[in-house]
Amino acid sequence: MAYETLTEKTAGEYARAKANIFSKNSELECKEIGDGNLNLVFRVKEKTPGGKSVIIKQSMPHARIDKSIIAPLERADIESEMLVLYNQITPNLSPKIYFYDKEEYAIIMEDLSAYIVLRKGLIRGNLYPHLAEHMGEFLARSLFFTSDLGLDPLKKKAMQKKFINPDLCKITEDLVFSNPYFDASNNKIDPEIRTRAERNWVDDELKSAVAVLKEKFMTQGQALIHGDLHTGSVFVTADSTKIFDPEFAFFGPMGFDIGAILGNVILNYLSQEWHLKNSDNKKAYQRYLLDTFRGIWMIFSHRFRELWNSSVTTPMESNPVYRENYMKRLFSDSIGYAGCKMARRIVGLAQVEDIRSIPDAEVRAKVQIAALDISREFIIQRDKYYSIEDVIGTVQNYPL
Repeated sequence: MAYETLTEKTAGEYARAKANIFSKNSELECKEIGDGNLNLVFRVKEKTPGGKSVIIKQSMPHARIDKSIIAPLERADIESEMLVLYNQITPNLSPKIYFYDKEEYAIIMEDLSAYIVLRKGLIRGNLYPHLAEHMGEFLARSLFFTSDLGLDPLKKKAMQKKFINPDLCKITEDLVFSNPYFDASNNKIDPEIRTRAERNWVDDELKSAVAVLKEKFMTQGQALIHGDLHTGSVFVTADSTKIFDPEFAFFGPMGFDIGAILGNVILNYLSQEWHLKNSDNKKAYQRYLLDTFRGIWMIFSHRFRELWNSSVTTPMESNPVYRENYMKRLFSDSIGYAGCKMARRIVGLAQVEDIRSIPDAEVRAKVQIAALDISREFIIQRDKYYSIEDVIGTVQNYPL
C-alpha cells in the first residue's frame, strides 16, 4: 500500500482498523490537533462519556513552514523505536505505543489530552513541582543506558546502525549551528534586533566556539539522544511528565539533550518580562524557573553518578578521576549547547511561542537581545563555569 496522508475524515476508521482499542460499533470523532512543522497529529476518541481515545502521529515529507526543508518519512521508524525504548529504560516518562504502521509512517499512541505541552504551561505561569526531578531522571537514564558506560559497547555499535538519521541531523546542523551566524535566507529577524543579530555574524570568537560544538554534534556518538528535547517536546501535569517527539534521535553528544531543555527554560524565564505583569509574581515565578534550571542539572548529575557507580566495573571507566573529568566535560557541553539552542530560537527559522507571543515590539526586542547576550556567554564561557550557580549568575547579570 502506498503512503497516503491521513485526514480528519479518514484517521478515525484508520485507528479503529489498526489498533485494538475501539469496538466495531463505537461512534468515533476525530480532530487534527497538531501545530508542529513536520507531522500531522490527530486525536481519535469515542463519543460516549469516558470513551477510549488515541493519538495518531503521521510523518509528512517536508516542513509546513518551508517546503524546501525535506524530512524523510522513515524518521517515524526511529521515533516509534525510541518511544518503545524509553518505555523500557525510563518507565512512566513517555507515552505508550499501541501500533506503528511502517507503510503509512503513522504511530498510534497513548492520548495525553489531560496533559499540557510544557511550553504552554510555563507561558501561563503554571508550577510543576516534579518537573526538575522527572527531567533529571529521564536524562540520566536515557543517556546513561545508551552510552558505552551503561550498554555493552558491541551492542551500542549495533544500535548505532539503526539510528543513523542524516537528514534530520542536517536540519539541526543548518538551523542551530550555521544559519543564525550569517544572513541565511530562512532566518527570521525582527527589525528591532537586526543590528544585534548582525554582531554575531562578525563575532569570530563566538563563531569559532559554535563551530567546535557543531563538530561535536556531528562526530561524537556518546549516547542515543532525543535530538530535539525542548519545552515543546514535553507533556506535563502537576504530578507527571511525558517526553515525546524523538524523531530527531541519533547517537550524538549527551550535552545536546541537556542543553536543549536548559536553554528553553531560560527563554521562558526571559519571556516572563511580558507574560507576568505583577512584579512580585514575576520575581517569584522567575525564581521557580531558575530553581527548575538548577534542579534539572543537579538531579541529572546526581542520578548519572549513581548509575555510574553502581553499573560501571571496568578498570578504566570506574576510575573516579576519569568520572569527574567526564562530568566536567559534559557540564561544559550542556551549557554551550543551551546557548546554541537559545540563539537559534531568536534569529532562526523556528522560533518559540514564549517570545513570539509578546505583542509589544519594544519588550520583545529587549527579551530577544538579552537571550542573544546570555547565549553568547553560555557558548564562550562554557569551559570556565565550575557550577550551575555560576551559570545562573550569568543569567542574573542580564536584568530586563
